Amino acid sequence: MARVVAASVLGDVRRRDARARDLLRTSSRLSDLDVRDRAFASRLVLGVVGASGLLDVVINQHVARPRLEPKVRDALRLASFELLFLSTPAQVAVSQGVELVRGVRPRAAGMANAVLRRVAERDVPRRTLALERVRAHNESVEDLALVSGYPAWLVERVWRERGQEAARDFACSAAEPAPVFVMTNLASCSAQEAYDLLAQKGLSPRAAQLEGSYVLDAPASLAASGLLDDALVVVADLSAQRVAGLVAPEPGMRVLEVGQGRGTKTILLQSRAIGAGGPAEVVGIDSEAFKVDVSRRRMSRAGLAQSVCSLVFDACDLDSSELPPELRDPFDLVFVDAPCSGTGTLRRHPEIAWRLGERDVTQLAQLQVRMLVSASARVREGGRLCYATCSVLREENQDVVRLFLDSEAGREFCVDGKAFVSHPSPQGPDGHFCACLVRKG
Repeated sequence: MARVVAASVLGDVRRRDARARDLLRTSSRLSDLDVRDRAFASRLVLGVVGASGLLDVVINQHVARPRLEPKVRDALRLASFELLFLSTPAQVAVSQGVELVRGVRPRAAGMANAVLRRVAERDVPRRTLALERVRAHNESVEDLALVSGYPAWLVERVWRERGQEAARDFACSAAEPAPVFVMTNLASCSAQEAYDLLAQKGLSPRAAQLEGSYVLDAPASLAASGLLDDALVVVADLSAQRVAGLVAPEPGMRVLEVGQGRGTKTILLQSRAIGAGGPAEVVGIDSEAFKVDVSRRRMSRAGLAQSVCSLVFDACDLDSSELPPELRDPFDLVFVDAPCSGTGTLRRHPEIAWRLGERDVTQLAQLQVRMLVSASARVREGGRLCYATCSVLREENQDVVRLFLDSEAGREFCVDGKAFVSHPSPQGPDGHFCACLVRKG
């Protein structure tokens, strides 16, 4: 049943061009499964989406006509992923894949059987050898692309910019579900109270490396626990929490958060300030009205409505002479959480891997520089400007900071020495970047 549900969700992802994780959260068919089958179906969906390009190459090698009916391709992708990436016995994966195809196109069952047997006989051994070379630290870019299911250009770029070990971690992390980290919302409860609540809900929390932060060993029932709805804790990768710790506003500080989104980083920042004595005064902006609405409701539930103001505003207009009253006065801290490729979070957002191209990265970097220049106009003398992404690519990170510092606006700033860089690793947190600058007095 888990495979049938996974195939159904994959069809929805394709037809609606939607995020896999969003559809998994709202799938009524998924919620009807028991915990074990739900986890298996989710693993199949996220894995197939993340490796979709590689799976298509594999499948197309074994069919006479690559233009398959979409539902048939969904089923073949799912079975091929199970053969290549999971420990399911080949006989089981092939037979279950054939049944999936039979369920949507009975006449294609014979073709499916032939294709999947060829995948088992030819492609599985090839990936096994690649995995052995990776384990021996004797891999190539092609090996890492085959092990991860990611595009070769992306793996090569991470290798070139971060080194072989980081590229290996990046590739190997794709084979595992991302760990689930939560941070205590100190506006609602203490770190100990959060831990006790998480334990009572059967989520098996373990202390992470930051105060009030926990990794959940049994996160399946987190959504149904009510802890997120009540904003007692917030789901946030450990690297994102480290970024918030680096930015860390002081109590009462006037803060502008650029790219507030749904308010996750807002809660992280305010928890840091509250931990130091009291909330900051935060103005958050986002260009998408629906995200601002979500953030406002979330701040209310989180007990932060009095210290957080959320506005619909385009960050590229922050250097304009016409600003709403909330943005006119300079800020002690401006935090730019920039839109980016998301290449540090592919385990959580697998659709990025095969939708992203190198030209997209360049266009994003241009936007990021423009946003940083615009946002810098709102920083007071002696104030801080912090820039963050969840990308692992230099073009969006160090290169953006360098281009900003070389600009006319950037000449008024200097690096304050605080920076954070991480990359995804097996059983570890995601890839994030943050650099902090100071406006010269």
